[in-house]
Amino acid sequence: MTSIETETYTVHFNQKGYVELNSYISKEGFSRIFILVDTNTHQYCLSKLMSELESSLAIEIIEIETGEHHKTIDTCVGVWNALSELGADRKSLMLNLGGGVVTDLGGFVACTFKRGIKYINIPTSLLAMVDASVGGKTGVDLGTLKNQIGVINSGDMVIVDTSYLESLPQNHFKSGLAEMLKHGLIVDKAYFDKLSDLKKLTLNDLDDLIHESIVIKKNIVLKDPLEKAERKHLNFGHTLGHAIESYFLSHKDKQDLLHGEAIAIGMILECYISAQLLGFSNHDLDYISSTISNIYAHIHIAPEDHEPIIELLKYDKKNEYGNINFVLLHEIGHPKTDCLVANDLILKSFVYYNTLSVS
Repeated sequence: MTSIETETYTVHFNQKGYVELNSYISKEGFSRIFILVDTNTHQYCLSKLMSELESSLAIEIIEIETGEHHKTIDTCVGVWNALSELGADRKSLMLNLGGGVVTDLGGFVACTFKRGIKYINIPTSLLAMVDASVGGKTGVDLGTLKNQIGVINSGDMVIVDTSYLESLPQNHFKSGLAEMLKHGLIVDKAYFDKLSDLKKLTLNDLDDLIHESIVIKKNIVLKDPLEKAERKHLNFGHTLGHAIESYFLSHKDKQDLLHGEAIAIGMILECYISAQLLGFSNHDLDYISSTISNIYAHIHIAPEDHEPIIELLKYDKKNEYGNINFVLLHEIGHPKTDCLVANDLILKSFVYYNTLSVS
């Protein structure tokens, strides 16, 4: 697949990525290499990366625990301490090998250690390939509140090797698919349509769709790198989705939701709200709800959960001047930012979502 150029770095695919990585390492004069992994990518992905590296530099492995619960400043402190104890200096290179937690947290650690060392993301989950590793957003959660601490600062390269997906559990694959579906809803109905029937997709189709999804995000970020206007479109489904994700993470009696599972719910809710506020087509609402419901298991959101989830919206990073700002859809491919939504309409969207489980 053709490499994707941005203003500050390049996304390389499959074997070409390792050729470019080795060339980059040989030219840049790094002192040593640090590879950040989690417990899963240490077991399933590290040996592949190590077999591709062609360098005589000292390589140190730093491992963190797997899962969103560990995307915290405390984990960052542990990684900063490990870097310091292992002799990292400003000429060190950090390779982040993992899903969205590893690439988000690893990027943030690299950007802040000794005021910044070089880093490269090597995403191993579908979610990280199409979303977390593109656009330069780094950071961690504050408790269960998503992505409250971080900076926008791109790495020097992204390597997307789709062979890592062979070890990815099905629910994690679907989590990444949610971001791809979102790209279709905010940019291109034809792209959404391609994703609507997974049974018809081959592995070659998946490679092409991943490439297309990254191009969609790259083009948006290129126009608005600091999220002042158009980049906000990428938050469609995330206002309520993040609140739902945080709520379920913070309650031990609730099942933990993967990011994409929560965003899938958020997209249905925000399509319903779009239909009520912006005249979004009821036909498209039904089509989107059906498509998403056929991919993701229905998660019951009980009436007693509604108000606490709404309360969490005040922490959304798009909020300004005390207003909770939604991204909604006029139609597929035509989003609108900074929409204000009354709580009673949000409550109605939950009622609509729960009806889908019996339709």
